[in-house]
Amino acid sequence: MKHFSASDLILNNDGSVFHLKLIPGQIARNIILVGDPDRVNVVSSFFSKIDLKVKNREFITHTGEYKGKKLTVISTGIGTDNIDIVLNELDALVNINLDKRITKDSKIPLNIVRIGTSGALQDYIKLGSFLLTTKAIGFDGLLNYYSGIEDFTEKNFEKALIESLPWNERLATPYVVTASSKLLDKLSGPKTVNGVTVSAPGFYGPQGRSLRLLPSMTNLNRSIEEFCYQNQRITNFEMESSAIYGLARLLGHNAATLCAIIANRVTEEYLTDYKPVIAELIKYTLDRITEKKHNHHQKRWISNSN
Repeated sequence: MKHFSASDLILNNDGSVFHLKLIPGQIARNIILVGDPDRVNVVSSFFSKIDLKVKNREFITHTGEYKGKKLTVISTGIGTDNIDIVLNELDALVNINLDKRITKDSKIPLNIVRIGTSGALQDYIKLGSFLLTTKAIGFDGLLNYYSGIEDFTEKNFEKALIESLPWNERLATPYVVTASSKLLDKLSGPKTVNGVTVSAPGFYGPQGRSLRLLPSMTNLNRSIEEFCYQNQRITNFEMESSAIYGLARLLGHNAATLCAIIANRVTEEYLTDYKPVIAELIKYTLDRITEKKHNHHQKRWISNSN
Protein backbone atom coordinates (compact mmCIF):
# COMPACT_ATOMS: atom_id res chain seq x y z
CA MET A 1 0.00 0.00 0.00
CA LYS A 2 1.46 3.30 -1.12
CA HIS A 3 2.44 5.85 1.52
CA PHE A 4 2.24 9.50 0.42
CA SER A 5 5.09 11.74 1.52
CA ALA A 6 4.61 15.16 3.05
CA SER A 7 5.86 16.78 -0.16
CA ASP A 8 3.48 14.82 -2.41
CA LEU A 9 0.37 15.04 -0.23
CA ILE A 10 0.70 18.53 1.25
CA LEU A 11 -1.61 19.22 4.19
CA ASN A 12 -2.18 22.40 6.15
CA ASN A 13 -1.62 22.56 9.91
CA ASP A 14 -5.31 21.80 10.52
CA GLY A 15 -5.10 18.64 8.41
CA SER A 16 -6.89 20.14 5.41
CA VAL A 17 -5.73 19.60 1.84
CA PHE A 18 -3.33 22.30 0.70
CA HIS A 19 -5.25 24.37 -1.88
CA LEU A 20 -8.93 23.67 -1.21
CA LYS A 21 -8.39 23.94 2.57
CA LEU A 22 -11.01 21.24 3.18
CA ILE A 23 -11.03 18.24 5.48
CA PRO A 24 -12.83 14.91 4.93
CA GLY A 25 -16.57 15.10 5.54
CA GLN A 26 -16.90 18.68 4.29
CA ILE A 27 -17.89 17.77 0.73
CA ALA A 28 -20.89 15.94 -0.67
CA ARG A 29 -20.64 13.16 -3.21
CA ASN A 30 -22.44 15.34 -5.75
CA ILE A 31 -20.25 18.32 -6.65
CA ILE A 32 -20.82 21.33 -8.88
CA LEU A 33 -17.71 23.00 -10.30
CA VAL A 34 -17.75 26.60 -11.52
CA GLY A 35 -14.86 28.63 -12.84
CA ASP A 36 -15.83 32.04 -11.46
CA PRO A 37 -15.52 32.32 -7.65
CA ASP A 38 -18.45 34.78 -7.61
CA ARG A 39 -20.65 32.10 -9.18
CA VAL A 40 -20.41 29.95 -6.04
CA ASN A 41 -22.73 32.39 -4.26
CA VAL A 42 -25.11 32.27 -7.20
CA VAL A 43 -25.31 28.47 -7.07
CA SER A 44 -25.62 28.24 -3.29
CA SER A 45 -28.34 30.90 -3.30
CA PHE A 46 -30.59 28.13 -4.61
CA PHE A 47 -29.77 25.91 -1.59
CA SER A 48 -32.33 25.58 1.20
CA LYS A 49 -29.45 25.84 3.68
CA ILE A 50 -25.68 26.25 3.63
CA ASP A 51 -23.70 24.25 6.19
CA LEU A 52 -20.16 25.17 5.18
CA LYS A 53 -18.29 28.06 3.59
CA VAL A 54 -14.53 27.82 3.00
CA LYS A 55 -12.35 30.18 0.97
CA ASN A 56 -8.70 29.90 -0.03
CA ARG A 57 -7.28 31.79 -3.00
CA GLU A 58 -9.63 31.32 -5.97
CA PHE A 59 -11.04 28.13 -4.45
CA ILE A 60 -14.35 28.79 -2.69
CA THR A 61 -16.47 25.94 -1.36
CA HIS A 62 -20.08 25.93 -0.17
CA THR A 63 -21.74 22.73 1.03
CA GLY A 64 -25.45 22.66 1.74
CA GLU A 65 -28.78 21.18 0.72
CA TYR A 66 -31.04 21.45 -2.29
CA LYS A 67 -34.42 19.71 -2.18
CA GLY A 68 -33.18 17.67 0.76
CA LYS A 69 -30.04 16.47 -1.02
CA LYS A 70 -26.53 17.32 0.06
CA LEU A 71 -24.53 19.25 -2.55
CA THR A 72 -21.17 20.99 -2.77
CA VAL A 73 -20.25 23.81 -5.14
CA ILE A 74 -16.58 24.73 -5.66
CA SER A 75 -14.91 27.41 -7.76
CA THR A 76 -11.89 26.23 -9.72
CA GLY A 77 -10.68 29.40 -11.34
CA ILE A 78 -9.79 29.27 -15.04
CA GLY A 79 -7.79 26.56 -16.79
CA THR A 80 -6.89 22.89 -16.69
CA ASP A 81 -3.92 23.54 -14.40
CA ASN A 82 -6.37 24.51 -11.67
CA ILE A 83 -8.50 21.46 -12.47
CA ASP A 84 -5.43 19.30 -11.81
CA ILE A 85 -5.38 20.72 -8.28
CA VAL A 86 -9.11 20.50 -7.63
CA LEU A 87 -9.71 16.95 -8.91
CA ASN A 88 -6.69 15.47 -7.13
CA GLU A 89 -7.54 17.15 -3.83
CA LEU A 90 -11.23 16.22 -4.03
CA ASP A 91 -10.22 12.62 -4.60
CA ALA A 92 -7.79 12.77 -1.67
CA LEU A 93 -10.61 13.92 0.61
CA VAL A 94 -12.65 10.77 -0.03
CA ASN A 95 -10.15 8.10 -1.09
CA ILE A 96 -7.01 8.76 0.97
CA ASN A 97 -6.68 8.35 4.73
CA LEU A 98 -5.08 11.72 5.39
CA ASP A 99 -3.97 10.80 8.91
CA LYS A 100 -2.11 7.67 7.82
CA ARG A 101 -1.27 9.00 4.34
CA ILE A 102 -2.38 5.80 2.60
CA THR A 103 -5.14 4.98 0.13
CA LYS A 104 -8.40 3.63 1.49
CA ASP A 105 -9.37 0.05 0.67
CA SER A 106 -12.85 1.09 -0.47
CA LYS A 107 -13.04 3.87 -3.05
CA ILE A 108 -15.85 6.43 -3.24
CA PRO A 109 -16.93 7.71 -6.67
CA LEU A 110 -17.88 11.37 -6.85
CA ASN A 111 -20.37 12.89 -9.29
CA ILE A 112 -18.79 16.04 -10.70
CA VAL A 113 -20.72 18.46 -12.92
CA ARG A 114 -19.15 21.59 -14.31
CA ILE A 115 -21.45 24.54 -14.98
CA GLY A 116 -19.82 27.10 -17.23
CA THR A 117 -20.03 29.49 -20.16
CA SER A 118 -18.77 28.84 -23.65
CA GLY A 119 -18.49 30.09 -27.21
CA ALA A 120 -20.03 28.01 -30.01
CA LEU A 121 -18.11 26.96 -33.13
CA GLN A 122 -21.11 25.97 -35.25
CA ASP A 123 -23.61 28.47 -36.63
CA TYR A 124 -26.64 26.30 -35.76
CA ILE A 125 -25.97 26.56 -32.00
CA LYS A 126 -28.06 29.43 -30.69
CA LEU A 127 -27.09 31.89 -27.99
CA GLY A 128 -28.58 30.85 -24.66
CA SER A 129 -28.41 27.13 -25.46
CA PHE A 130 -27.38 24.61 -22.79
CA LEU A 131 -24.56 22.60 -24.33
CA LEU A 132 -23.92 19.17 -22.80
CA THR A 133 -20.39 17.98 -23.55
CA THR A 134 -20.43 14.33 -24.62
CA LYS A 135 -16.72 14.35 -25.45
CA ALA A 136 -13.96 16.73 -24.39
CA ILE A 137 -10.87 17.36 -26.50
CA GLY A 138 -7.83 18.48 -24.57
CA PHE A 139 -5.52 20.92 -26.35
CA ASP A 140 -3.87 21.52 -22.96
CA GLY A 141 -1.69 18.39 -22.72
CA LEU A 142 -2.36 17.90 -18.99
CA LEU A 143 -3.56 14.32 -19.21
CA ASN A 144 -0.41 13.31 -21.07
CA TYR A 145 1.47 13.63 -17.76
CA TYR A 146 -0.49 10.70 -16.25
CA SER A 147 -0.17 6.99 -16.96
CA GLY A 148 -3.21 4.91 -17.81
CA ILE A 149 -4.85 7.33 -20.25
CA GLU A 150 -4.41 4.86 -23.10
CA ASP A 151 -7.16 2.73 -21.55
CA PHE A 152 -9.93 5.21 -22.33
CA THR A 153 -8.81 8.04 -24.63
CA GLU A 154 -10.19 7.75 -28.16
CA LYS A 155 -7.13 7.17 -30.33
CA ASN A 156 -8.86 7.05 -33.72
CA PHE A 157 -10.66 10.32 -33.01
CA GLU A 158 -7.36 11.89 -31.92
CA LYS A 159 -5.55 10.67 -35.04
CA ALA A 160 -8.25 11.99 -37.36
CA LEU A 161 -8.21 15.34 -35.55
CA ILE A 162 -4.45 15.84 -35.82
CA GLU A 163 -4.49 14.88 -39.49
CA SER A 164 -7.29 17.36 -40.22
CA LEU A 165 -5.98 20.38 -38.33
CA PRO A 166 -2.94 22.54 -39.16
CA TRP A 167 -1.38 21.22 -35.95
CA ASN A 168 1.90 22.75 -34.81
CA GLU A 169 4.31 19.95 -33.85
CA ARG A 170 5.60 22.05 -30.94
CA LEU A 171 2.21 21.70 -29.22
CA ALA A 172 0.99 18.93 -26.93
CA THR A 173 -0.82 15.99 -28.53
CA PRO A 174 -4.61 16.43 -28.23
CA TYR A 175 -6.55 13.82 -26.26
CA VAL A 176 -10.25 12.91 -26.38
CA VAL A 177 -12.28 11.72 -23.37
CA THR A 178 -15.97 10.78 -23.15
CA ALA A 179 -18.25 12.03 -20.38
CA SER A 180 -19.86 9.75 -17.79
CA SER A 181 -22.81 7.95 -19.40
CA LYS A 182 -24.68 8.12 -16.09
CA LEU A 183 -24.39 11.89 -15.95
CA LEU A 184 -25.17 12.35 -19.63
CA ASP A 185 -28.40 10.42 -19.09
CA LYS A 186 -29.13 12.41 -15.97
CA LEU A 187 -28.53 15.83 -17.51
CA SER A 188 -29.97 15.34 -21.00
CA GLY A 189 -33.27 17.04 -21.71
CA PRO A 190 -35.23 19.23 -24.10
CA LYS A 191 -33.14 22.25 -23.11
CA THR A 192 -29.77 20.62 -23.89
CA VAL A 193 -27.74 20.33 -27.08
CA ASN A 194 -25.12 17.58 -27.21
CA GLY A 195 -21.68 18.60 -28.37
CA VAL A 196 -17.95 17.93 -28.59
CA THR A 197 -15.95 20.50 -26.65
CA VAL A 198 -12.38 21.68 -27.07
CA SER A 199 -10.66 22.68 -23.84
CA ALA A 200 -8.02 25.24 -24.78
CA PRO A 201 -4.98 26.16 -22.63
CA GLY A 202 -5.66 29.87 -23.10
CA PHE A 203 -8.32 32.39 -24.08
CA TYR A 204 -6.64 34.27 -26.92
CA GLY A 205 -4.15 32.51 -29.20
CA PRO A 206 -5.21 28.95 -28.27
CA GLN A 207 -8.80 29.83 -29.23
CA GLY A 208 -7.84 31.56 -32.48
CA ARG A 209 -8.15 35.11 -31.16
CA SER A 210 -5.62 37.64 -32.35
CA LEU A 211 -4.89 41.01 -30.73
CA ARG A 212 -1.27 42.16 -31.08
CA LEU A 213 0.09 38.60 -31.34
CA LEU A 214 -0.38 36.38 -34.37
CA PRO A 215 -1.41 32.73 -33.86
CA SER A 216 1.06 30.01 -34.85
CA MET A 217 -1.67 28.06 -36.66
CA THR A 218 -3.56 29.96 -39.34
CA ASN A 219 -7.19 29.09 -39.98
CA LEU A 220 -7.29 26.82 -36.91
CA ASN A 221 -10.86 27.74 -36.04
CA ARG A 222 -12.08 27.20 -39.60
CA SER A 223 -10.45 23.76 -39.61
CA ILE A 224 -12.09 22.95 -36.28
CA GLU A 225 -15.49 24.09 -37.55
CA GLU A 226 -15.18 21.88 -40.63
CA PHE A 227 -13.81 18.80 -38.85
CA CYS A 228 -16.16 15.84 -38.62
CA TYR A 229 -15.47 12.37 -37.26
CA GLN A 230 -18.20 9.71 -37.43
CA ASN A 231 -20.87 12.41 -37.73
CA GLN A 232 -19.49 14.25 -34.69
CA ARG A 233 -18.61 17.91 -35.05
CA ILE A 234 -16.71 20.11 -32.63
CA THR A 235 -19.24 22.52 -31.15
CA ASN A 236 -17.52 24.85 -28.71
CA PHE A 237 -14.46 26.15 -26.89
CA GLU A 238 -13.94 26.36 -23.13
CA MET A 239 -10.97 25.79 -20.81
CA GLU A 240 -11.58 23.06 -18.22
CA SER A 241 -13.64 20.02 -19.31
CA SER A 242 -10.89 17.86 -20.83
CA ALA A 243 -8.97 17.75 -17.54
CA ILE A 244 -12.15 17.15 -15.54
CA TYR A 245 -13.16 14.25 -17.78
CA GLY A 246 -9.70 12.72 -17.97
CA LEU A 247 -8.80 12.94 -14.29
CA ALA A 248 -12.27 11.75 -13.29
CA ARG A 249 -11.87 8.67 -15.47
CA LEU A 250 -8.40 7.95 -14.07
CA LEU A 251 -9.60 8.35 -10.47
CA GLY A 252 -12.90 6.48 -10.85
CA HIS A 253 -15.32 9.43 -10.68
CA ASN A 254 -18.21 10.52 -12.92
CA ALA A 255 -17.97 13.83 -14.77
CA ALA A 256 -19.98 15.93 -17.19
CA THR A 257 -20.16 19.58 -18.28
CA LEU A 258 -23.10 21.85 -19.06
CA CYS A 259 -22.26 25.24 -20.54
CA ALA A 260 -24.45 28.18 -21.41
CA ILE A 261 -23.59 29.34 -24.92
CA ILE A 262 -22.99 33.08 -24.58
CA ALA A 263 -21.14 33.66 -27.85
CA ASN A 264 -20.97 32.24 -31.35
CA ARG A 265 -17.57 32.51 -33.03
CA VAL A 266 -19.00 31.81 -36.49
CA THR A 267 -21.84 34.34 -36.47
CA GLU A 268 -19.78 36.70 -34.28
CA GLU A 269 -22.67 37.16 -31.86
CA TYR A 270 -22.30 37.73 -28.11
CA LEU A 271 -24.93 37.61 -25.38
CA THR A 272 -24.20 40.76 -23.39
CA ASP A 273 -26.65 40.00 -20.57
CA TYR A 274 -26.09 36.31 -19.93
CA LYS A 275 -26.68 36.22 -16.17
CA PRO A 276 -30.37 35.18 -16.51
CA VAL A 277 -29.29 32.30 -18.75
CA ILE A 278 -26.69 31.20 -16.20
CA ALA A 279 -29.30 31.30 -13.42
CA GLU A 280 -31.65 29.18 -15.54
CA LEU A 281 -28.84 26.71 -16.28
CA ILE A 282 -27.95 26.43 -12.58
CA LYS A 283 -31.57 25.74 -11.63
CA TYR A 284 -31.89 23.18 -14.43
CA THR A 285 -28.70 21.39 -13.36
CA LEU A 286 -29.59 21.32 -9.67
CA ASP A 287 -33.03 19.92 -10.45
CA ARG A 288 -31.58 17.23 -12.70
CA ILE A 289 -28.86 16.00 -10.39
CA THR A 290 -31.17 15.78 -7.37
CA GLU A 291 -33.87 13.78 -9.16
CA LYS A 292 -34.18 10.28 -7.76
CA LYS A 293 -35.28 8.88 -11.10
CA HIS A 294 -34.83 10.03 -14.66
CA ASN A 295 -37.26 9.44 -17.52
CA HIS A 296 -38.17 5.93 -18.59
CA HIS A 297 -34.84 4.43 -17.59
CA GLN A 298 -35.78 4.70 -13.91
CA LYS A 299 -32.10 4.96 -12.98
CA ARG A 300 -31.41 5.92 -9.39
CA TRP A 301 -28.98 8.71 -8.65
CA ILE A 302 -25.93 7.82 -6.58
CA SER A 303 -26.45 8.36 -2.86
CA ASN A 304 -25.70 11.85 -1.54
CA SER A 305 -24.77 10.65 1.93
CA ASN A 306 -21.19 10.82 3.12
